[in-house]
Amino acid sequence: MCRFLRCVLLCTGLFSFAASASAETPSVVRGPALPGTSLLEMEGDGAEIASQMVAGIDRFLLQEIADAPGKRSQYWERDTSSPEAYTRSIEKNRQRLAEVLGVRDERLPEIAFQRTASVNEPLALASSETVEVIAVQWPVFGAIHGEGLLLRPQGKIRGCIVAIPDAAQTPEQSAGLEPGIAPSSQYARHLAESGFQVVIPTTITRERGLLKFDGPRQSQLPGRELLYRSAFELGRHLIGYEVQKVLAAVDAFTQEGTQPIGVIGYGEGGMLALYAGALDERIDSVGVSGYFTSRQKIWEEPIDRNVFGRLREFGDAEIASLIAPRRLAIEAAAGPQGDLPGEHGSAPGTLVSPSLEKVIQEARQARALVGDRISDSWLTLTSEEEGQGAFGSQRWLTQFLMGLKSSESLVTTTQLPEYDGQPIDKQARMVRQMDQINRQNQVILADSPAVRSSYFRPDTSSLAAFEKSVAPYREAFETEVIGKFDRPLLPASPRTRQIYSEPKWTGYEVALDVFPEVFAYGLLLVPNDLASDEKRPVVVCQHGLEGRPDHLIGDEKFGAYQAYAVALVERGFVVFCPQNPYIYQDRFRTLQRKANALGTTLFSIIVPQHRQITAWLKTQPFVDPDRIAFYGLSYGGKSAMRIPPLVPDYSAVICSGDFNEWVDKVASTRNPRSYIWTGEYEIFEFNLGNTFNYAEMAGLIAPRAFMVERGHFDGVADDEKVGHEFAKVRHLYAAKLKIPEQCEIEWFDGGHMINGQGSFNFLHHHLQWPKR
Repeated sequence: MCRFLRCVLLCTGLFSFAASASAETPSVVRGPALPGTSLLEMEGDGAEIASQMVAGIDRFLLQEIADAPGKRSQYWERDTSSPEAYTRSIEKNRQRLAEVLGVRDERLPEIAFQRTASVNEPLALASSETVEVIAVQWPVFGAIHGEGLLLRPQGKIRGCIVAIPDAAQTPEQSAGLEPGIAPSSQYARHLAESGFQVVIPTTITRERGLLKFDGPRQSQLPGRELLYRSAFELGRHLIGYEVQKVLAAVDAFTQEGTQPIGVIGYGEGGMLALYAGALDERIDSVGVSGYFTSRQKIWEEPIDRNVFGRLREFGDAEIASLIAPRRLAIEAAAGPQGDLPGEHGSAPGTLVSPSLEKVIQEARQARALVGDRISDSWLTLTSEEEGQGAFGSQRWLTQFLMGLKSSESLVTTTQLPEYDGQPIDKQARMVRQMDQINRQNQVILADSPAVRSSYFRPDTSSLAAFEKSVAPYREAFETEVIGKFDRPLLPASPRTRQIYSEPKWTGYEVALDVFPEVFAYGLLLVPNDLASDEKRPVVVCQHGLEGRPDHLIGDEKFGAYQAYAVALVERGFVVFCPQNPYIYQDRFRTLQRKANALGTTLFSIIVPQHRQITAWLKTQPFVDPDRIAFYGLSYGGKSAMRIPPLVPDYSAVICSGDFNEWVDKVASTRNPRSYIWTGEYEIFEFNLGNTFNYAEMAGLIAPRAFMVERGHFDGVADDEKVGHEFAKVRHLYAAKLKIPEQCEIEWFDGGHMINGQGSFNFLHHHLQWPKR
């Protein structure tokens, strides 16, 4: 159940049992199976069965992840007849990688490094006998600038390098200006001493609480997760923003001349170097240390590394193959390690140093993908101390420099540069970098309604034209936003058992097979006054976050539901209450992480469950297959916006306690009700902001009957946000499609709850069932 269910109702005291359900909680009894089904023999109550459901989905997703590497070849058409042919053949994969990384904003046409020192400061921040260190920034696009240090050799410049530190390191540490990195590992300094111009960008930290916001809400999320959340919803990514900074530095180097260009990094910097090298052919050599490995457990890593569809098409080997035939120098070294506890609303995550065995295995796979005909020396691997030695070894740097066509040997000294001016305020710089990304996200958010309006343009000249034109949007919604498992439903093999016997109705537990290890479960409530040949309408009643079907039938603790399932069955409707898998906190949220790695979501499981449920309901002799409605509260209302667009068997839909300007609620750092401030780290859906807000989702439900149930004091959103988004839906139904009777909203004086008045009238009308 959503957190708002208790806090809003208890604080306002607004709930008054509008639904006319029996006051007493039904007693549990165990009886026979429903005719035509097998006896359900699963042990435990509803809570234990829900736990079994989550566990089964987990096993299914883990198997899909295990199978993903073997299926990746279907996304590639490598031509290894020549280096030129190979490069052309992988271009669409390069573009796809850019898309999922959110690298989609055009950088400025002219980019140059700009000194950040004041007029009272020396031009060089620091210097040694061989290198001068300059504090610089460079524009990228919009509000975003790169910022860091430029190390310029005193003599002839042999090439240009972007050296990216880990998220826990500063440019000053990489340059040898401040402690924190052993001198032997200061590879940025060593490369500058060897005659290369080196820029060291600031990498966004995971430190908590640095960025402050106007208003009462503040965040204690790790810095990287905080910026990832909004960006992900808007089709961008923190990774993509940082890669864009690297590529903007490459732009600046390119505009300076034709010298060879390299990108190299450690830890998080190694990740960014790998992605940047894969995306940009101007980069002649790529160095990766402390990162390269199998990503089969990416769902355990920090959530800011969550890239939608990463494992479906790209392991590290596949990303490496986008660099060939250019040089990729991999160093197996001790990578960053540590746990990110799931506290203050953040997602749990773990940084693990890649094992030498995994690095070797992934590198071997990369070589096999490319083959010897393209190049037999494009990928090199160095390691010390069984792959857990210090990063920045001379062997690694020498291999990296070979990709820059450098015949001169690497120079390493123990001389560290010294400050000539005042040290940079590193925290202020980090806050600037974070603030720029946040502001860019908010600009994109503000522009997103216009983007969606341009994207979602069905033909409304007639209902027939609308139905035809909206079909591709439903397909895009399922494949690109919700995500789809390309497998058929299993035979349902229905198992049931009677669990309630009430004066007016009888209740059954129902379990149906969906996918291997995945089943649907719920409660079926059947009126006792059914005639032998009568077919009744069905209302599928959906619980909220952490809810269960039995919460909808009369437990006083769950008063916000108003026992509306019982109220409806007592009005003569057949009722089905499914168990959706958003239950057990981190257990289900981790399912979302695993699903995202495959380009899918939790609703990629829930939608097939509901397809199986409605298909089975339609076979029941007492069900009218053309009169099945969906009515959900809270997370069940969220479900109402995502399931019926893809389950045409639902002929009428009610979204209760959730309808609002969803993209703003998810991505805004100005909205005090935003999910930026909460612990629902699974709630974010990649690129939703550019495609389908709730108005567009309602457009996917149209022309079927659609209703919003809205309490004025519901803490989900403010009335004006709800009204603004609903006005778009009303305009579609009433003004464009000329079916105003199919769309309505009920405002009531209450909170986050089922009101059961206008919504019940809506069901009676659209399911053509008389009131009693």
